[in-house]
Amino acid sequence: MATTVHCDIVSTEQEIFSGMVETLVAAGSYGDLGVMPGHAPLLTPLIPGPVRVVKQNGEEELVFVSGGFLEVQPHRITVLADTAIRANDLDEAAALEAKQHAEDMLTQQGSDIDFSRATAELAEAVARLRTINQLRQK
Repeated sequence: MATTVHCDIVSTEQEIFSGMVETLVAAGSYGDLGVMPGHAPLLTPLIPGPVRVVKQNGEEELVFVSGGFLEVQPHRITVLADTAIRANDLDEAAALEAKQHAEDMLTQQGSDIDFSRATAELAEAVARLRTINQLRQK
């Protein structure tokens, strides 16, 4: 039996996952970050992207988070997400539409365009599509 650590993935709306895991990989602000039992304690911001969990039985679960924080303590991993959605529940058509809308906003010339908001929307839509693609590759 592999060494495990307790993991919770929660959003502002609900708890998405709670259980023992062998590893967790999340999209941190400085790149993907892998966490295994015995990892040094840390607190780091997350960017929109997939969180891959390998459960105690070796089964993998993929969750999309729109941002938040990853906290690692000696006997617990916690993902505090703004929004968290199981990869199986993501809507690819909606993500493609959101990506196209954000790209259209960025190409518009005008003072009434909020470029930072459009950039954030584009990053989230691309991260949703990345999560969907990772799910397909499993």
